[in-house]
Amino acid sequence: MTEESDASTPRQRVVRVTGSRRARLTPVPGSDPEPESRPAEVPPRSRPKSAKGPNDDQLIQDVPPHY
Repeated sequence: MTEESDASTPRQRVVRVTGSRRARLTPVPGSDPEPESRPAEVPPRSRPKSAKGPNDDQLIQDVPPHY
């Protein structure tokens, strides 16, 4: 190992979460655990305003075989 472990430096700890299968880590010392900013609002996707194709109605009515 190239790095010696120093007992005086604070480290992250593993914390058990009751009722959960996964544990979580405590925040890194000196870091801000809150996210910097929220993602920009993404506009909802809309269908193109093009003309319908010859089989669009049939494709919309079809049910996949695994249903």
